[in-house]
Amino acid sequence: MGISLISAVKSFDTELTKQEHRVIARLDTPARIQTFLDKLAYSTEDSYRSPLHVLRERTCQCFDGALFAAAMLRRLGQPALILNLLPDNRDDDHVLALFRIDGDWGAIAMSNFAGLRFREPVYRSLRELVMSYFELYFNVEAEKTLRGYTLPVNLKSFDKHHWLTRPEALELISHRLDRARRVSLLTRRMIAGLSLADERSYRAGLFGANKAGLYKPERKKH
Repeated sequence: MGISLISAVKSFDTELTKQEHRVIARLDTPARIQTFLDKLAYSTEDSYRSPLHVLRERTCQCFDGALFAAAMLRRLGQPALILNLLPDNRDDDHVLALFRIDGDWGAIAMSNFAGLRFREPVYRSLRELVMSYFELYFNVEAEKTLRGYTLPVNLKSFDKHHWLTRPEALELISHRLDRARRVSLLTRRMIAGLSLADERSYRAGLFGANKAGLYKPERKKH
C-alpha cells in the first residue's frame, strides 16, 4: 500500500462515524459492494456525490456510484479503476468500477436499468466485459445504443484532490473520463442492422427504475 493510498484511506476513515465504519467493514467482497449499491435510491439530481456522501445520503447515480464502488474495491487491495461505456447521442453514458480476480475482469455499477449493474470476474478482456452489457444497453425507445468505451482511469491520481470526501473533486474526474482514449465497438453497417430490444428484455431492464431519471431522447421523425 503506497503512501498516497494510506493517506487517502486515512483521511476518509477519520470522517466516518462508528456506525459508518461498521457498514464499510461489511463491504468485504465485490458482490457485497454491489448489494449495498442496489439498495440505494437512484438519484435524479444533476450533481455528484463523493463516496463519503454516497455512504451518508444513501443515494447516487451511475457516476458517483462507480466512484463509491472503486473506493470500496481499493480497500480490498484492488486499484480504483473506472471505465465509461459510451452510447450514441440518444442515451446516457454509464460508468463502471472495475476489478480483477485471477486476471479476469468484473464490474460493479449503479444503474437505473436492472441489466447494467454487476458482472462476475469471468471476462478475459475489457472488450469481453463491455460487450456483456451490449444487449441490455438500450434506451426508453428500446434502441440498443452502446457504441464504445473508454480505457480505464485510475483514481489514484486524484487523491491529492480528496475525491473520497470532496464532491468538488469529482468534476475533475468527469473531465478526465471525457478525455480518456476511446474504443469503438460497432461498424456503421452493424449499427444500421440493429434490432430493437425485445419486449420481455425491455420490461425486465426497466423493472424498479426511477422513471424521473431515465434519459428521454427526442422522437425520431418518420
